[in-house]
Amino acid sequence: MHKNTLDYARACDQNDPIASFRSQFHIPTDKAGNPLIYLCGNSLGLQPKTTESYLKQELEDWATLGVEGHTEARKPWLPYHEFLTDQMAAIVGAKSEEVVIMNTLTVNLHLMMVSFYRPTDKRYKIIIESDAFPSDKYAVESQLDMHGIDPKEGLLLWHPTKGEAICRMEDLQALLEANKDEVALIMIGSTNYYSGQAFPLKEIAELGHQHGCMVGFDLAHGAGNIQPNLHDSGADFAVWCSYKYLNSGPGSLGGCFVHERHRHNPELKRFAGWWGHNKASRFNMRQEFDVLAGAEGWQLSNPPILSMAAIRASLQVFTDAGFDNIRAKSVKLTGYLEFLLKDMGNPNIGIITPSDPEMRGSQLSIQVKNADRRLHDALTEQGVISDWREPDVIRVAPAALYTRFEDVYEFINRLKNALDTLY
Repeated sequence: MHKNTLDYARACDQNDPIASFRSQFHIPTDKAGNPLIYLCGNSLGLQPKTTESYLKQELEDWATLGVEGHTEARKPWLPYHEFLTDQMAAIVGAKSEEVVIMNTLTVNLHLMMVSFYRPTDKRYKIIIESDAFPSDKYAVESQLDMHGIDPKEGLLLWHPTKGEAICRMEDLQALLEANKDEVALIMIGSTNYYSGQAFPLKEIAELGHQHGCMVGFDLAHGAGNIQPNLHDSGADFAVWCSYKYLNSGPGSLGGCFVHERHRHNPELKRFAGWWGHNKASRFNMRQEFDVLAGAEGWQLSNPPILSMAAIRASLQVFTDAGFDNIRAKSVKLTGYLEFLLKDMGNPNIGIITPSDPEMRGSQLSIQVKNADRRLHDALTEQGVISDWREPDVIRVAPAALYTRFEDVYEFINRLKNALDTLY
């Protein structure tokens, strides 16, 4: 049973099996050197302290070896992306051959839609959630337009039930039935950036396949947050970034999943590049494209080593902590945050994120009636790093690797102070 006391929060931290991992991250501080309450890992994760040494190693090898670093570096650059694959596959619940780190998220989404969105005169529509992250919406609209399809006709939005903030499966089913045999692709953000709702990926994939659709997911707010079990979900593809919960640095590379059933499918169209070519003959230069099996076959260019070094540093932290431990703490942290918010007894505060831990990750979206951005600014002045989304939502994400229960407790106190000051 939760308690609304500082002693209880500190006791939770003392009993936290992964509490020591906080010390492996750089925690931002205020001007006086006091650590900020950082609740914005859903936007940009904090830097692991080992990142510098991982980057320095590659800089040193570049300085001393030049081009020979491709084969002679301590971590040779030619196969460098392979050093990330197994750990990344474990985090997203996939087989190693189904995963590759490459490009950035929206680039990967476009590459996947080249292969998995193949509209016909009859089957050409795409379903996304109504409040999808804007980049997803722009990407699918542009794909429709490239195929000569008016996005107003070809884009279907999965809306929440009227008066609610979450999307229900029965409404997705109804949308598919209303557009029977016309939907080519379902592309859903696995964890909605605004509401924090985590969708049932396997259920969506099964439903889509029953209706003859391809199914893909954007795990931007899922990878490193929830366990999507991509292989078992049966999804055709998925994409994600690595700079949010995966702590790889601003604008770092993304990841891509392609289900193993597509590894040798000659019917799939794709945009090709030399890094997707057979490794044994890649440098022969004058051969016809010989595609690699699995997700690696969608690679275009040789990998940016410095960005991948930062990802490798973070993935090692995940491996050391154990993703099951990270997820278990996340459930406890958000549960405690939910308890404290409700215990405030403020009728103007609501939580639009589902209460069921299976339907959310580390983020709670707090809706404050009649509030505006001044509330967020007041929290910032008190040393809280959170995220404001118009018109009235504060997104709060206690990332399990570096957020304490004490931080969650103190956030509530500062939220109360901000509300008292403004309203």
